[in-house]
Amino acid sequence: MGASLSNLTEGAGMGGPGLGDIPESCVACVFMYLTPPEICNLARLNRAFRGAASSDSVWENKLPSNYQDLLHILPPDRYLNFSKKDIFALLSRPLPFDDGNKEVWLDRVTGRVCMSISAKGMSITGIEDRRYWTWVPTEESRFHVVAYLQQIWWFEVDGAVKFPFPADIYTLYFRLHLGRFSKRLGRRVCNFDHTHGWDIKPVRFELSTSDGQQASCEFCLDETEQDEVNGNQKRGCWIDYKVGEFIVTDSEPATEVKFSVKQIDCTHSKGGLCVDSVFIIPSDLKARKRRGILK
Repeated sequence: MGASLSNLTEGAGMGGPGLGDIPESCVACVFMYLTPPEICNLARLNRAFRGAASSDSVWENKLPSNYQDLLHILPPDRYLNFSKKDIFALLSRPLPFDDGNKEVWLDRVTGRVCMSISAKGMSITGIEDRRYWTWVPTEESRFHVVAYLQQIWWFEVDGAVKFPFPADIYTLYFRLHLGRFSKRLGRRVCNFDHTHGWDIKPVRFELSTSDGQQASCEFCLDETEQDEVNGNQKRGCWIDYKVGEFIVTDSEPATEVKFSVKQIDCTHSKGGLCVDSVFIIPSDLKARKRRGILK
């Protein structure tokens, strides 16, 4: 394909048709069907493609219908006189809100809304008592800090967010990690001295929405039997636990989502767990998130 494009471009100087002869409006119509990364790559071909790639009509088509709601998070001078292309670029970077404890952004390929909520943006039972919980600074979290549980009998983390999500199907995940991690001589090491109690009974995850949708599930966070046979796949790794899905049909009124993870059986203590964040992303983007390319 690259050779064909090159020949078409060169043909313009040989009396034949070239890419430079295509009207900018026609190029813009084609760009309507391409992804933002594809548009940016093609913009380098010639002036007509570059002009079409800056067209407001092209980029407005890539923005969610209620993108103004996202802009309201920012002071107006941050986007004053911005083109739609510049607005897309601005919104595709994380926008912090709620004292920096929550972030929302557009997926750079699809232009769909994604969100993350920090552990600091949730209610954690016993978080103020350093005998149970501590805050651990780390570059492994997009919020640069995680909550580390040393030991507790009543484990409960609750959160909520109210936001005008565009119409879509969303999946909510909790991001958890068994063991405390650190760096030693430039290498990542994990300590499991406090990790216990998660193999006795499962942890319960729940979500509910303001329009009556509900989902719940249970996971065993630690698997000692698997340890003996194949090695434990869950210890020492960040794992995204899928809580469930919810459907948004309209951005107005704003959807409130409540979520929780708990293990409140007080017959045994548990500890050695890091709580990072909650992700809310369009459901069919989850495969890209697993591959680590959701930005």
